[in-house]
Amino acid sequence: MFGYVTPLKAELKVKDFAKFRSYYCGLCLHLKSGAGNIPRMVLNYDMTFLAVLLDSLSIKEPNFELKRCIVHPKDKKPVIMNNDALQYAAAMNLTLYYHKIKDDIEDDNDIKSKVLEKILYPYQKKINKSIDAINNTIKSNLKDLRNFENNKNFSSIDEICHPFSDIVGNILKNYPKKLINDGDELRNNLYSLGYTLGKWIYLIDAFDDLKKDMKDTKFNPINYLFNSENKSYDELLPLIKDRLEFTILNCSYNCKEILEKLPLKRNEDILKNVLELGMMDKYLGILNNTREDKRSVK
Repeated sequence: MFGYVTPLKAELKVKDFAKFRSYYCGLCLHLKSGAGNIPRMVLNYDMTFLAVLLDSLSIKEPNFELKRCIVHPKDKKPVIMNNDALQYAAAMNLTLYYHKIKDDIEDDNDIKSKVLEKILYPYQKKINKSIDAINNTIKSNLKDLRNFENNKNFSSIDEICHPFSDIVGNILKNYPKKLINDGDELRNNLYSLGYTLGKWIYLIDAFDDLKKDMKDTKFNPINYLFNSENKSYDELLPLIKDRLEFTILNCSYNCKEILEKLPLKRNEDILKNVLELGMMDKYLGILNNTREDKRSVK
């Protein structure tokens, strides 16, 4: 359920792509400084977007430094360092990934996930001391989500999406640093944006996994809700495409509408690219089985 929230690189200005990459590399280094080298392997683009958004509302200006890394050892590249939004995003990145692994163990008793859980446990325990409240929210909602998925005691897309939507909404709303024009209105708008984005992430992940889950006879919320006649994937898709597309694209549109209410100080073009173009490109890539988005941001 990670890595879907990315910009459409072809439509970004060179300077904006370079800035987005500076946040991505900054997230990697903030993971290193906050938890160590090993947690850098769980780095993902969704949390980079979170950092870009929160830093766009930050009173402080981002601090760029030239750094080398393992991936780019020859040339120094601009990286954002000592950044509150990236520090928070790094903590969220690690704790969300850790709980995802725990869920994978619950669902499939997966050996690889068991190994990763043992590796990441001490790092996750260390970083979670600073985010106990939001970590409890994450655990509670993932427990509810697991209950829905295991017991199938839900009857709508909105119901099954709610736990993960609430997680992302609370992650944005409860950012612990002061923001521009801070107050209830801003925090509620951040929750609404996060909630809607979380719904989109859950749905796009389910859609991405639909064909494989049906083949492997694994639970998938889309298949469960809309395939009472047990049709094949190729038979089902034309029947549900319009309904699914409306919900997924409506999430993208609502994210864009909420973004326009925020007092952004910087990064507006990057954020609009992600919400208007990147999310659409992700959906079309899955629908048409092109997945050019897997080339990612490098």
